[in-house]
Amino acid sequence: MCAAPAMAQDIVDEAPPPVDAGVFGGDFVTVGVGAAYSPSYTGSDDYVISVLPVVLGSLGGIDISPRAGGVSVDFIEDERGEVGFDLGIAARLRGNRASRIEDPIVESYGELDRAIEVGPSVGVNFPAVLNPYDSVSIGTDVMFDINGAHGGTVVTPSVAYTTPLSRAILANLSVSTEWASADFQEYYFAVPEINTLLPDDDLLPGYETDGGGFTSIGTNLLLGIDLDGDVTNGGLGLLVLGGYSRLVGDAADTPFTDIRGSKDQFLIATGLTYTF
Repeated sequence: MCAAPAMAQDIVDEAPPPVDAGVFGGDFVTVGVGAAYSPSYTGSDDYVISVLPVVLGSLGGIDISPRAGGVSVDFIEDERGEVGFDLGIAARLRGNRASRIEDPIVESYGELDRAIEVGPSVGVNFPAVLNPYDSVSIGTDVMFDINGAHGGTVVTPSVAYTTPLSRAILANLSVSTEWASADFQEYYFAVPEINTLLPDDDLLPGYETDGGGFTSIGTNLLLGIDLDGDVTNGGLGLLVLGGYSRLVGDAADTPFTDIRGSKDQFLIATGLTYTF
């Protein structure tokens, strides 16, 4: 999934629906599965369909929220209706160019190892900004690769606005960016000058990255739709997600993107959920 990790705010916990919180007033868990249509690698203009798991909830004051390719856990319990603070751990599995590379030229440069990124997650939530049930959330994840793939650091600040559109629909609009260290940039975006698997006519020009920097900025719109018309009673629901991100810096300038792919990255996803 494209680097747009802010889509994964806990829309239910941050924006209680009208009248009362219902099943979301205490402990709850939402699980689901769906499909995502996204670039085959960061910078690709070929798209693939992937399975999209969904897990979020609140248990004993500990909130669980999805992330792009992972999850975050917030250990600070907030009082409903008051400014809340998040402090916890985020983790994700990054499979960029690890499999399913649709472009044969890019594929000839080899598959990469999957990175396991783990680190602290902090944020602040402001309730009742424009109406009694909405919220604005500001947060940042700082994650480190512990699997020895890129071996670097990734920082993903985000801002999200959450509001109910009706008793059955919750909406979350987020904007995020990604900053990555020099090790990350070199691992994913550097291109060697020699590739013996390609004829000279197909060889990409060599490319050296320029240290750490921003890789993308993007926005996502997430809709949670309760299928019986009342989000407060849990049960079956539908998630619909649309996202766009623009690659910048080395992520945009690498020949993997500039010649073989596109700086514009899109994401469409949908899935069924069950809340109890």
